Amino acid sequence: MFRLIKFVLYFLIVVTIPSCQPKSKDKFTDTLTEGVIPITVDETLKPIIEQEISVFETVYPKAGIIPAYTSELDAVNLLLKDTVRLAITTRPLSDKELAYLKERKFEPRSYKIATDGLALIVNKFNKDTLITVDQFRKILTGKITDWNEIFPNSKLGKISLVFDNPNSSTVRYAIDSICGGIPLSDRLGAQNSNEEVIRYVAKTSGAIGIVGVNWISNAQDSTNLTFLNSVQVLSVSNAKVATEENSYKPYQAYLFYGLYPLIRNIYVILNDPRSSLPTGFTSFLSSERGQRIILKSGLLPTTQPVRVVSIKEE
Repeated sequence: MFRLIKFVLYFLIVVTIPSCQPKSKDKFTDTLTEGVIPITVDETLKPIIEQEISVFETVYPKAGIIPAYTSELDAVNLLLKDTVRLAITTRPLSDKELAYLKERKFEPRSYKIATDGLALIVNKFNKDTLITVDQFRKILTGKITDWNEIFPNSKLGKISLVFDNPNSSTVRYAIDSICGGIPLSDRLGAQNSNEEVIRYVAKTSGAIGIVGVNWISNAQDSTNLTFLNSVQVLSVSNAKVATEENSYKPYQAYLFYGLYPLIRNIYVILNDPRSSLPTGFTSFLSSERGQRIILKSGLLPTTQPVRVVSIKEE
């Protein structure tokens, strides 16, 4: 019966969440471990959060977490509108957003739960696997448009760089953290999801895609040293010239040591005055069990000890 109720609520929330109006707090009946709530999640984090929700609901069978996987912009906006009380994103609230909620007598909190690596993926038949951050920056801003500008012997032609969607956290990261606020080239393309980015790169010889590492981690590999075999992952260097010695893939060990240059943090943003189910789920994400799930996914947990595996690529 509970599963049926959850399914009905899931349907209603998915249909109505974009246009929901703020709800009176006295209508909430959930507790730390019981009830059904909607949350918003940055779509780039979908694989890892789906795992977390599955385990949480197994541990607490009277709890239901209904995620809406959206752009980061929408995830935060729905929290600001009080449509949801929990959002999972790759940034904390800005000072302006915090002030807006505090003016309404809320006390939102942000908790870092993991560190993510943004992976640059290319077609598995692309023989060129090293790139510098500066070269990638020039691709993003349109200063480099052809593969032979990076690799003189390349026959791949024009570079086709694709993101998930224009409002995603990946695009924001590219503008803010890689390009220093410089607008991206209008030649860049957007798919509708991270799955579509991976599919596009897998069938397009000259493509580069940028996705969160949790989308390409091999769940069957306990060492977290392999990725999906449908694409290959570029090694990225902060140096002027990329070599095998100074370039790194987004392996967990390289995230841990700060050697991989394209990293970002993952946050839970909580606005839960009653300290009910949103707080309970946040506590689970930060707990040993929740952090172990992050550890096994290939991301870097905030509190769980990391087993650093020696990496030697052939």
